[in-house]
Amino acid sequence: MAKNAQHKKRMGKPAKVILWILATLVTVAAAALIFVNVYIGKSKAVIEGNVQLSVLDENVTVTRDENGVPHLDAKSDADLYRAQGYVHAQDRLFQMDLARRQASGRLSEVVGAKAIDTDKQFRTFSLRNAAEKSFDTYSDDAKQVLGWYADGVNEFIEEVKDNGKLSYEFKLLGYEPEPWTPIDSLTIGKYMAYDLGGKWTPQAMRHWALNQYPEEKAKELFITYPENAESIMEANMKNPVQVTGQFDPGLLPHEFNGSNNWVVSGDKTKSGMPLLADDPHLGLSTPSIWHQIHLKSPEQNVSGVIFAGIPGIILGHNEKVAWGVTNVGPDVQDLYIEIPNPDDPTQFQYDDEWEQAEVRDETIRVKDEEDVPFEVVVTRHGPIITDVIYKDEKPDAVFSMQWTALEPSNELEAIMDLNKADDWESFETALEAFSAPAQNFVFASTDGTIAFKANGKIPIRKQGDAQLPVPGNSSEYGWDGYVPYDELPTVVNPEEGFIATANNEVVDEKYPYHITKFWAQPYRYERIAEVLREGDDFTAEDMMDLQMDQKNLHAGEFLDSLIGSIEKMDRKGSYKGILTQLKDWDQMDSVDAPQPLVFHKLMKQLPVTMFASDMPADVYEFMPGKPQLTDQFLRNAYNGDPSTWVEEYGGVDQWVFDAFEKTMASLKEDYGDNYGKWQWGDFHQLVFPHPLSSASPVLARFLDPKKQPVGGSGITVQAASFKDDGSANHGASWRFVADLDDLSKAYHIVGPGQSGHMKSQWFHDQADDWVRGDFHETVLEGDVKDGHVLTLEAK
Repeated sequence: MAKNAQHKKRMGKPAKVILWILATLVTVAAAALIFVNVYIGKSKAVIEGNVQLSVLDENVTVTRDENGVPHLDAKSDADLYRAQGYVHAQDRLFQMDLARRQASGRLSEVVGAKAIDTDKQFRTFSLRNAAEKSFDTYSDDAKQVLGWYADGVNEFIEEVKDNGKLSYEFKLLGYEPEPWTPIDSLTIGKYMAYDLGGKWTPQAMRHWALNQYPEEKAKELFITYPENAESIMEANMKNPVQVTGQFDPGLLPHEFNGSNNWVVSGDKTKSGMPLLADDPHLGLSTPSIWHQIHLKSPEQNVSGVIFAGIPGIILGHNEKVAWGVTNVGPDVQDLYIEIPNPDDPTQFQYDDEWEQAEVRDETIRVKDEEDVPFEVVVTRHGPIITDVIYKDEKPDAVFSMQWTALEPSNELEAIMDLNKADDWESFETALEAFSAPAQNFVFASTDGTIAFKANGKIPIRKQGDAQLPVPGNSSEYGWDGYVPYDELPTVVNPEEGFIATANNEVVDEKYPYHITKFWAQPYRYERIAEVLREGDDFTAEDMMDLQMDQKNLHAGEFLDSLIGSIEKMDRKGSYKGILTQLKDWDQMDSVDAPQPLVFHKLMKQLPVTMFASDMPADVYEFMPGKPQLTDQFLRNAYNGDPSTWVEEYGGVDQWVFDAFEKTMASLKEDYGDNYGKWQWGDFHQLVFPHPLSSASPVLARFLDPKKQPVGGSGITVQAASFKDDGSANHGASWRFVADLDDLSKAYHIVGPGQSGHMKSQWFHDQADDWVRGDFHETVLEGDVKDGHVLTLEAK
């Protein structure tokens, strides 16, 4: 016993020392957390009291409502836009700075070498160069608005630099933001055209396919057989351009940045006045891509959303009209097969002569490393986008890209006039300046008018229909102007009583101009139209409910046929139970149902099974239109006209069954054998990732809202597209409903919240609202409920 007592005595001192060390570490860690917490909190936006601004002529009142939406009340437009710049910077300065850097190809300066490829791509795509050219074409009034806005942003930047309250993101990355310029705002606008204005990737993929597969198999990867097919296809096979290894699929915009919008006439509403709904589908992130704001001066009173970094309101309503958009998705990017001079790779063949291209020095500065020399070569058609020209092998052919957004355009002029429009005539007149990206605008007015216009510059081609690259060495190809503005697709007060778009085909075969052959899958539009046709007493609440609709019409078209194929091949009856469940499915993509999990995983697996082993991995990832091609192959095969791909595989039944077996094996590995307990939400989970969260799990814990199960999918009206790991990271970036019976208010969801600051009460407060469909009311007139009032005082 004495021995044990001595042992305990000997052990007691070290134990006490360890406990003392642990206690000290906990105390230090707690103190560090308190310091970090206090330090980070210092940079929160001031939302109450008084702040003096040297740029103002008179005081501006900023009242933030209970959802963090700023309501700006100014005595002039000059002070209104200055205040908007200041408030945007308060809420989103880091987002604004990152956006201008990404679009300008200057991320490497602050994040290092890992961003070099991104910078090369954006410098090649020449967004900032296009913004600079656009600025020169703006009116003096618009330039003044851009200047006022930049003055407000810069006032805030100087303020937080002087008082040591620059937000924590800048401290983490070790730099300070440069002054804001009008070109920065226009560059962010050009970035949105990039995000929404694709279509060069299908051309590159089809060019690759023509040079890899027999003609019949290659042709089946087209939506329809190209016009002027022989000469263009011959040119593509005569001068092959390297595609494999040239493009990083991870840098490309989401393939179907789409949206839903619709407008219902008073003949079909309870109030007798129109209803309008809009939910643009973009990447879901922290903070939101949108900033909601209300702007009021003697010249305007308008509420809605805009990208932080740009003045005005791009989507929303004023006292007389409301509007929303979806992406038209036209073919506004064309690839040209350019033939470089073997003796001078900056010269290109054109009508039997060598033509000198523009060469821009775009040297990239890299944090903590040497500068990276880089040149952008621009032909008469546009920039060379394949990087093989900078390698030693001197390629025989490269791609250049012509794109409407690289031409001077004046979208801000349109925004300024849209904000003050009071009827369809003034609204449509304003739209003429909105060139890129091309958008389906829906409109409603308090005079009862509802209308639609597919707006923007849409090229008219000398030859071809934009399904393949065309020869760049001949004047027989290229653009021959644009679809005349008055002949763009337009509908006013249709007899059907509603207008809806969801990136679906908006014209029929009678329309005389080419827009695209590469439309989104039709299921969201068909569901919206189905609901709107059936009702005639709609309310704003019905529109909100429709935005959250989870009916899966994709399953409605294919499920029975898919089950038939599986039953035919399942000779042992191994899948009888799950097939019974699929037959009993109500075809709603409900969060707690197993059937959506099986259906969507199967539809993702089908193109993998058909194509992935037949192409290089980067080409498969790069390959656009996999859902449409899968649908087309299934549709044709079940109608008795299988493609060569399907026949060579062994038939549609074999293809579907093989994909189904792989799907089930994967699901059982992840969720166990009891499929009755599987749930769509176990896999399909909403995320709003912050740009810094990928750097560290610790940052992700603080900056990203918690993942949560969510219903809907990429083909339901409640849009929630997902990655292979189930992360639902693409969908309704903003939901909006306006009742024209009372435009003193409207209804919104901006997920995950208004503020970009992690300590703000409005950082993630709308993430749950996004899942549930809980809209908040924002007033255009009257007192702001539970407002926080900040007075911006003129010095």
